[in-house]
Amino acid sequence: MRLIAIEEHILPPFVRDAWDAAPPPYDPVSAFADGGENGRRLADLGDGRIALMDEQGVDVQVLSLTTPGLHNLAPAAAVETAQRVNDLIAETCTRHPDRFQGLAAVPTPDTDAAPRELERAVRDLGLKGALLCGRTRERHLDHPALRPLLAKAAELQVPLFIHPQTPLAEVRQANYSGIGETADLALAAFGLGWHYEAGLQWLRLAAAGVFDALPDLQIILGHWGEVVLFYLERTSAVFARALDLQRSLSDYARTNLYVTGSGMWSETYLHRCLEIVGPERLLFSTDFPYQYKEGGAPRHFLDTVGLDDAARQAFAHGNWDRLTHAAGQQAGRHAP
Repeated sequence: MRLIAIEEHILPPFVRDAWDAAPPPYDPVSAFADGGENGRRLADLGDGRIALMDEQGVDVQVLSLTTPGLHNLAPAAAVETAQRVNDLIAETCTRHPDRFQGLAAVPTPDTDAAPRELERAVRDLGLKGALLCGRTRERHLDHPALRPLLAKAAELQVPLFIHPQTPLAEVRQANYSGIGETADLALAAFGLGWHYEAGLQWLRLAAAGVFDALPDLQIILGHWGEVVLFYLERTSAVFARALDLQRSLSDYARTNLYVTGSGMWSETYLHRCLEIVGPERLLFSTDFPYQYKEGGAPRHFLDTVGLDDAARQAFAHGNWDRLTHAAGQQAGRHAP
């Protein structure tokens, strides 16, 4: 069964240089993004990456820039770097069209350029959508200045993947400090803070009426819904009482959200998400290289998880193929 993994990261050296030149504050997690073996794997867009894909049983990786993306760069630097990243991803897909697809990096610090670059990446380069890190400094994804980017994604019929990033320094200080330097950072990042950050962005889009205004907009959340899906009943009830929305939060989850596991091989989490969004909205991912371990866990999880044949095939590749086929038609070309 063909296996497409949709959250598989890269980090070109020129992006690290752009991070180093970015105005403060500096995202502390970026200091660890390209260290050691992970750094070598993030930079490898050729035979080494493909060999690890084969070992894991992954047929196709959908490549995307790792966190914190371009969200902390100055506007001009974000535009230039996004173009370079997207050209590189497209070139990689062209060299290995059966093994790689791509999600664009978007220069959200320049809100005028962001929708233009998304359109270029989809229409000219054949990328499948974009991966964002939600908030751009103090500006959340539902900010009016970013509405043209969201509208462009809906127009192009391409998904936006909201990836975690480290909370603002003020939030880290208030909520994730005082234990110890290493523990504080871990708690603020991959321990918990990252996931609240990403999940909150989806909730804010719903609360701000974005899905009412853009009913075709499709969002992807990793890590089985970034915590917030597991509290959906409570949040839905609060939304229904407090907000004047056209539909329920549960309905937005079934019509405007796709969910992937990001290398968290949990059948319990999968089945909870299955109940919430349905079998046609589950996507597969390994969060390469961060969750990589020898032993073929991705293929093993696919083969052994408790799904019927139709749902297993949809999870492995069918849902992604269906989602991106619409994007390819809209773009007027066959994407890599």
